[in-house]
Amino acid sequence: MVRDNDLVAIFHSIHRVMKAEKALKQERVDILLIPVPRQLTSDCGLAIRYPEQERNRVLLVLLREDLLPAELYSYTGKEFRRVEF
Repeated sequence: MVRDNDLVAIFHSIHRVMKAEKALKQERVDILLIPVPRQLTSDCGLAIRYPEQERNRVLLVLLREDLLPAELYSYTGKEFRRVEF
């Protein structure tokens, strides 16, 4: 479900992740709504996965909509590494 070099955005509520998904899809950003990977934790249960090359577009849309995620992770190999926005 998560590929090498993908980023995974974690939100604190289902409401925020759904609003973020809607805003990103309206801008035709390449994202996918996924269950939060087992290695990560979230009260929400859903996350947004996107390729590294979409990072700037995702950030711009989420900033504009005031929907920055609570946490952001990069996936390489078989591990997640927390990254800054």
